[in-house]
Amino acid sequence: MSAPTLLHLCTPPEWRAALADGALGLSGAAGRSMAESGFVHLSTAGQVTLPANRLFAGRDDMVLLAVDAGRIADLRWEPGLPDDPSDMVFPHAYGPVPTGAVVAVLPFRPRPDGGFDTPDGPPARVDAAARRDAMAYSVLRRLATSEVPVTGGVAVVTEPVSASYQHNQLLLDGPVGAAQVIADADRVLGGAGLAHRAATLRGVDAAATAAELGRHGWEVDHLVSLVTTPSAEPPRHRVHAERALPSELRSFWEASWLRSTPGLTEQQRAQLSDRHDLEDDAVDVHAMAIREDGLVVACCLLKIDGATAELDAVETAPTHRGRGLGDALLAGALRQAHQAGCDLVWLDADAADWPRDWYRRRGFGEVGESWFCRSRG
Repeated sequence: MSAPTLLHLCTPPEWRAALADGALGLSGAAGRSMAESGFVHLSTAGQVTLPANRLFAGRDDMVLLAVDAGRIADLRWEPGLPDDPSDMVFPHAYGPVPTGAVVAVLPFRPRPDGGFDTPDGPPARVDAAARRDAMAYSVLRRLATSEVPVTGGVAVVTEPVSASYQHNQLLLDGPVGAAQVIADADRVLGGAGLAHRAATLRGVDAAATAAELGRHGWEVDHLVSLVTTPSAEPPRHRVHAERALPSELRSFWEASWLRSTPGLTEQQRAQLSDRHDLEDDAVDVHAMAIREDGLVVACCLLKIDGATAELDAVETAPTHRGRGLGDALLAGALRQAHQAGCDLVWLDADAADWPRDWYRRRGFGEVGESWFCRSRG
């Protein structure tokens, strides 16, 4: 019988501090609870509303960490507070819980009156596809300055980076028609004063809805999700990727955007760089770079969120392609993910472009698909 998936309730800053520490229970609220009681508080889906409503009523930024109980060294089921139900025992983790035990980070939102309802629970399945899906939407929701329910999902608006389609869009995983997507995008994104409309669709009828949006003039990218298990394989390449600050990659990115999207304004290019600094507030962003003569010629981002990490923005300068720099970047990022306790790294690739096969030849497997649709307002 597999170990259960349990929940730990915390704020985004507490989770970010845990990522820096490598474990829950070393700083933040969990650290105080360990200092006071000697354990990290966990709960089941049916129990988590007790601490949520007692301590965090009205907070609209809370997250639930889905923790694989099989990765906890010392787990005990014990009574909670005196006013908790007498027949209820809670899971307590004695000793720090490694962030590599957290298989998903789930936004936990209250009702309009500030109270919390029992969540659907930790993912019934914690396979690669579920973990990829959880992280892809969760990070965007945690970063958003506002979140609005829409048919089939939620819309996120992130004011500091309003130029980023990725951070200002509809996140949909329920059945919804194209006309409703357009109406919700106009209502929420247009209402926020954004010049674009965008949505990510997955699940039932997503392909048909994306095709219909295309007939309405939206641009549609069909994406496949690929995953791999990182390892500590020693370097085999002549050049090596090294850690860098995201700010050190700005010149490289801006040159790339000038080539691919010459119409972007200076302010828009700045925001597209700023979004990665913003992401580092929610997840542990590792910038990786290869330099020649002091200049960045290839780079990528590894975004670590517990046991799961996303590989993003992998690119080599056109004048340096064909020399194996992509392989060196990939190897360095996977080693970094392994060292951080991740057992799953994912990325999205265009279903019709060559990187899809490039990653498959390097051991990535496909686990799902989505459609990213966008238009000018």
